[in-house]
Amino acid sequence: MSENIATILHVDMDAFYASVEERDDPKLKGKAVVVGVGKRGVVSAANYEARKFGIRAAMPIYKAKALAPHAVFIAPNMARYAEVSEQVMAIFRDVTPQVEPISLDEAFLDVTGARRLLGSGIEIADQIRKRVEKDLGITCSVGIAHNKFIAKIASGRCKPNGVLEVDPEKMLEFLHPLAANEIWGVGPKTNELLEKMGLFTIADIANTPRSTLIRVLGQASGASLYELAWGRDYRDVITEHAEKSISASQTFDVDLYQPEEILKEFLRLTEKSADRMRAKGLAASTISIKVRFADFKTISRSKSLDLPTTGTQEIFEVAKSLYLGLELDRVLVRLVGVSLDSLVENDDVTQMVLGERISSWQQADRAIDRVKAKFGSGSLRPARLVDDKDGD
Repeated sequence: MSENIATILHVDMDAFYASVEERDDPKLKGKAVVVGVGKRGVVSAANYEARKFGIRAAMPIYKAKALAPHAVFIAPNMARYAEVSEQVMAIFRDVTPQVEPISLDEAFLDVTGARRLLGSGIEIADQIRKRVEKDLGITCSVGIAHNKFIAKIASGRCKPNGVLEVDPEKMLEFLHPLAANEIWGVGPKTNELLEKMGLFTIADIANTPRSTLIRVLGQASGASLYELAWGRDYRDVITEHAEKSISASQTFDVDLYQPEEILKEFLRLTEKSADRMRAKGLAASTISIKVRFADFKTISRSKSLDLPTTGTQEIFEVAKSLYLGLELDRVLVRLVGVSLDSLVENDDVTQMVLGERISSWQQADRAIDRVKAKFGSGSLRPARLVDDKDGD
């Protein structure tokens, strides 16, 4: 690439959760591995051996078992995946400080400034791939382009364990033959609308008047789709994202209706979310709950607090109040969730509440966090949860 053109990498780990499980347990090598359990659970990840049988992420577990009953099904270990993810991101940051994590298993890297020292985009990508495999025992695929959109598509076209660079001068030759749903934001509903318009490829979209796309899809979606169809993406790699919410949810194997059982799940999810929030040095200004019934109808309720909080018990009391406020009478519940929203830096909260709201519960949480940091996340839990296992 020309020195005046940006070099953006999209690095995507290959079947990340399943790869971590295989690495940690060599006996899984060569087997179809699916991360996800439970009668009503969904597939979090599937290795490439499992994908040969048609198993994909977000597929219901019962369907995955029907496709490959011999596969090994493993409960997700999110704490472990997060730990390995930190190691992966550290390797990326050794290459460039311009790293934008998108999830645990993928990130954008702007290596424009690193080319003079480390070589071309492909040379840098190969260095990253080799180090990830050597140091962590897992693999990744890397797309290289002059912007984020093209780089992300490229990484998906060279999986697993590959690298693909798209020359800016040949970008449209690469982009336009692809299916319309390769574009960010084109989900099933949007794709259905496009097909009704006779638009099946990215070239079809590019050659449709911008005004037509806006009329059918709306101003934001139509304009964005048109720009991306011509490979135009002006977003920078952003090194820091303010986290807006932390959530956890649980789908039950058997529908629940007893309030005490459901509240026990809310407490477990609250503890899980609050632990993660405090570990990130954040506090919640809004508490939300989600309840899904047996007929799949889903409702949510939320409450904004006068002052942000970090306290597990305080958050649970809000979640409990929101749930009891629904006044459900023996209604079968399939799923519940807790979300901590409108997050702010905890240091700011400490200044706001100093001398006013450092409660005994918050002091207890801090002590609990110290114990967990030393002895592990399962070393200290609310008495009602002692016999419980973490959910998916």
